[in-house]
Parts: sequence; structure tokens; C-alpha cells
Amino acid sequence: MRFYGYFRSSAAYRCRIAFNLKGIAPDFAPVHLRRGGGEQFHGAYGALNPQHLVPALEVDGQILTQSLAIIEWLEETRPEPALLPKDPFERAHARAFALAIAAEIHPLNNLRVLGYLKGTLGHDQASVDTWYRHWVDEGLAACEALATRNGHGRFLFGDTPGLADICLVPQLYNARRFHCDLSGLPRLLAVEAAAGEHPAFAAAHPDRQPDAEP
Repeated sequence: MRFYGYFRSSAAYRCRIAFNLKGIAPDFAPVHLRRGGGEQFHGAYGALNPQHLVPALEVDGQILTQSLAIIEWLEETRPEPALLPKDPFERAHARAFALAIAAEIHPLNNLRVLGYLKGTLGHDQASVDTWYRHWVDEGLAACEALATRNGHGRFLFGDTPGLADICLVPQLYNARRFHCDLSGLPRLLAVEAAAGEHPAFAAAHPDRQPDAEP
């Protein structure tokens, strides 16, 4: 099993947490998203993943892409510990929360989107940062409301971490990098604090990866 990722990629960060929670340590192959115009576009990885995104997982002769698909595959093939609640409604709420981040917030602030705004469209860095913070602020405010209405326990949907928490923590990490105001998110910050005490989350932190840079 070989995992392709980049230390600052929030999508790769999600998968690292999931691997750790499942007790799996795949071989790691770094893909630098900035060096040489982006290693995701060139060489072996450029052929491996037609989307030119990370992460990707090479396992049993298959190439799996998209972080949530990789995590769902892990859940189906290695069901313990479970990453989704048993109750069908809670499972739906957990998946909805994960998608609110992975399908709504993250795509608007992906590296290639920010690069297009700055490079092709000619926006300065301040404008790009304003774009980023707008969508993160709006999206996380909605997530706070969802977590408050539907969630319970030490983590988002119970007292053990799962898919929703896996998506939340990397998004908050990125939000801090862009100096977003997180003061109005008490429920999300409480969950983040709980995750910070969990070894699976701590080991997945970008600063602790073999390809980490200042």
C-alpha cells in the first residue's frame, strides 16, 4: 500500500488521520505541489492521477483517488474502529458535515483555484486572501450550526472521532494559516482541542510529516 500526498494538503491530512485511526501505516510517496510547477503534473504521478491532485492510494493493483473515497474504502475494508455512527440519521449527519467541508469549503480554496485567481486573473495576494477567508468564514459558520444542532459528545458525533472530525481538523489548520477569525466557533474549537489530544490526529499534523517544510 503506497500513499501519495503533500504535507500541507488538507485532503491528504484527512487520509493520514484515517490511516492512523485504523492503525495502518502505508508507504509514503511525497508529491510536492509547488516545486517545479507542481510535481502532480509531471512524471510518474502525472500519469498516475489524471486529476493531478493529491492524495492517491495505490493498493492491490488499484489507484484510489479523492480523500473521502479513500476513507470510505478504508471503512469498508477495515471496519474497526468505525468512522461513522451506527444510527442511520447520525451517519447521514456525519457525512453531511464532512461534505460541507470537502465539497463546499475546500474546493473554493484549493491551491489550483487560488493560483488561478492570482496568476490568470491577476488578483493580488490581499484579494486572494480575502476570497479565501470569505468562503472559509461562511462555510465554518454553517458547520458550527450543524455541529451544534446535530452533534453531541466530545467529538462531533459522539465520544470517539470519526469522518466529520477527520474533515474538520485539517480545515481549521488551513484557516489559521490564512488568519481566519475562528472566535465564533466554540463547538468546533472544542472538538479540535479534543482531537489535539488524540495520538492519531497529532501524528497526522503537517509539521510532523517527512516532507514538511517551514
